Amino acid sequence: MSKYDDLVKTNSADLIEKLVAYVVSKDPVEVLFNFLDEDQWAIISMHQYEEDTEISLRLHLNDYYDLYIGYYDDEDEFFEIEHPLTAEEKDLLPEGLKKVMKRVLDDEKGMRLSGNFLSR
Repeated sequence: MSKYDDLVKTNSADLIEKLVAYVVSKDPVEVLFNFLDEDQWAIISMHQYEEDTEISLRLHLNDYYDLYIGYYDDEDEFFEIEHPLTAEEKDLLPEGLKKVMKRVLDDEKGMRLSGNFLSR
């Protein structure tokens, strides 16, 4: 088990809060739209280049949020972790962020805006 597996199992709320704090402190912030086959999502991300890691929050159709972590291990093998957010974890998200992510998903078009707008 990797340190990220353990973090998601024991401290997913802390990871979500850290990601949201990072995103709302940026200016500008990009909320992107992406898709793969039938799946579509709005996404905000934080990259930790020194650890070769991406931590993202994604909103899919039907109000389904997940925490995504993509990382490389010591042998340069790529791993992905997807953690569905609980109702309590969704409550950690600022309403402004939820609204913008929903709009990006509905419009199928990314947005760039001030981070403090998302924190409302």
